[in-house]
Amino acid sequence: MKYNIKLMNKIAASGTDIFDRDRYDVGEALENPHGIMVRSANLHDMQFDDSLLAIARAGAGVNNIPIDVCSKKGVVVFNTPGANANAVKELTIAALFLASRDITGGVEWAKTLAGDPDCAKAVEKGKSRFEGPEIHGKTLGVIGLGAIGVMVANVAHDLGMDVYGYDPYISIGSAWGLSRKIHKADTLKEIFEVSDYITVHVPLNPSTKGSINAETISQMKYGVRILNLARGEIVDYADMDAALRSGKVAKYVTDFPSPEVLEMPNTVAIPHLGASTPESEINCACMAARELRDYIEYGVIKNSVNLPNVETLPDCKVRVCIIHENIPSMISNITAIFGSSKINIEHLTNQSKKEMAYTVLDTNSEVTNELLGRIAATEGIIRVRKIEY
Repeated sequence: MKYNIKLMNKIAASGTDIFDRDRYDVGEALENPHGIMVRSANLHDMQFDDSLLAIARAGAGVNNIPIDVCSKKGVVVFNTPGANANAVKELTIAALFLASRDITGGVEWAKTLAGDPDCAKAVEKGKSRFEGPEIHGKTLGVIGLGAIGVMVANVAHDLGMDVYGYDPYISIGSAWGLSRKIHKADTLKEIFEVSDYITVHVPLNPSTKGSINAETISQMKYGVRILNLARGEIVDYADMDAALRSGKVAKYVTDFPSPEVLEMPNTVAIPHLGASTPESEINCACMAARELRDYIEYGVIKNSVNLPNVETLPDCKVRVCIIHENIPSMISNITAIFGSSKINIEHLTNQSKKEMAYTVLDTNSEVTNELLGRIAATEGIIRVRKIEY
């Protein structure tokens, strides 16, 4: 059987080349895809065929994918955390300098001097309009200590900043990577009160949408400089505009231009360049392709946003992969069906993630379609799939 991988955006060839063309067809015009690779394309209005097993987002944010719809259909949604982290880190550091000195304004003004034989004198006379503070010795608050936030915090400290980090959900891996010299803030209020600069590195969800608003800005220092290279909607546009016009916020740098943002004073709107490096696009494409391939061929899940990780490789002739609701008695119901058919389960793995769960069973016995149908008919079962080796 050949699997169809549909590309919703241009994906780096280094990623698509991971798919063995003897087993996969890869392209933008494929029908009935088993897997989808996507970057920025909006999938919310897309109708998903029953053949679709998984979607891989070549990037971290998944707000362009209808996660709830996918979960109900048993479609695994992957992202690629950390693959573009270095690229975003570098742009964030650039944003620190853009927030400090009016570099962009100065560059645009210098262009107006073209053809002026006395431009050198004009530069010396006019440059003071674009001056700004050094970041050395200033305090930076980093909200969100994932792959990007940790790197930003560490680099900013190396540049001479006093850095505070806040993340109540920091992972063990991120904690290990964070410099011991970064101060741990226990509350967002602490970040707001001490920081000369604030940079946000959190996903967009109902709890973070509009979280930089009039109330939170009121807790910040007068003249604070705010960086948002996470998602535009994390900032309440109207409240930010008012804060910029009053001077409460001295500068706002974002990677997400919008009609509202482009009307704001003292704002630098970067055209979504965070992950726009060849290295980042290759890293994201390769990680997304491996996630799809490993799930399709082995039932392995890693870096899913809606299903738990199950990374055990198959060790038998047949693997049965079951996506189901995370409810009591599910495992006993599944194993009872295997037992009634006198099928010995050699290996079983079960993991859950909120209301979703994933169970993988390996066996050397024959697994019939009739047995799979009985499992699929069990209350709480969302999807059943058999992989033979």
